[in-house]
Amino acid sequence: MKQPTKAIICAAGLGTRFLPQTKAMPKEMLPIIDKPIVQLIVEQAVKAGVTDVIIVTGSTKRSIEDHFDRSFELEAKLRLSGKNEMADQIQAIAELANFIYIRQKGEGYGSAMPVIEAMHLIDENEPFFVFFPDDYFMTSKPWPIQLKDAYNKTGKSVISLVEVDKKDADKYGMVETGEQVYDRLYRLKNFVEKPGEENTPSNLASAGSFLLSPDILPLVAMKKVGNNGEIMLADSIIELMHSDEVYGCAIDGVWHDTGDPMKYLQALVDEALDNQKFGPDFEIYLRERLK
Repeated sequence: MKQPTKAIICAAGLGTRFLPQTKAMPKEMLPIIDKPIVQLIVEQAVKAGVTDVIIVTGSTKRSIEDHFDRSFELEAKLRLSGKNEMADQIQAIAELANFIYIRQKGEGYGSAMPVIEAMHLIDENEPFFVFFPDDYFMTSKPWPIQLKDAYNKTGKSVISLVEVDKKDADKYGMVETGEQVYDRLYRLKNFVEKPGEENTPSNLASAGSFLLSPDILPLVAMKKVGNNGEIMLADSIIELMHSDEVYGCAIDGVWHDTGDPMKYLQALVDEALDNQKFGPDFEIYLRERLK
């Protein structure tokens, strides 16, 4: 099977839950210690074989482009100061992948719009990743590789899943699972957007990462507007379920939703504790502080 080498990163949102911080800075550039969230996602996608990263942005997202560009002046200044290792790190960011930027036109709203804007860059026979940069996983095995492994077992579209408390089912897209075909891999029967605790078909939620087969492109291209007035990627996935198999992979790792301020704080704490450089001292600080 043809392997995925392209990833669409959906980065056109306004990030209103983080205002006023996101008035001038994209939410995708919020730092996880010393790296912006969007870089964490790019790095993990590259480990799964992605060579072309398509970032769909909005009018306030220029700093994302600047971040993944070369900064010759900064690199030269660092090298003159003897900070060659840091200069190499800065240079390596621009060399992670080929970066393509598309400005979302605003002719429609919803989670399918970034795919619609970028679909002319996807070949008709190639699978592709879609990432929403609010969501990422701390894992020993990169979660895009877990999605890719699931795709290679099934040859079908795969979405990332995470277990949540059913009382939070009003916040997420929840899935109804069919048979479990492999460890942590399920055939999906339905996808329900924010059904609430009483109506949720399971405790498994979509976690903002997808490896989609090209079969979904004609469905997305129809630009069907849902009941909420938005063009939703989930609606195309549901329609694909009616004609083909779609699978869900329960990612082995710790999920973080950085689009929520409280969960963003949790991500910072988890990453700091896991950091080889800062972790031990930070743990001592937390224990003392919590006294």
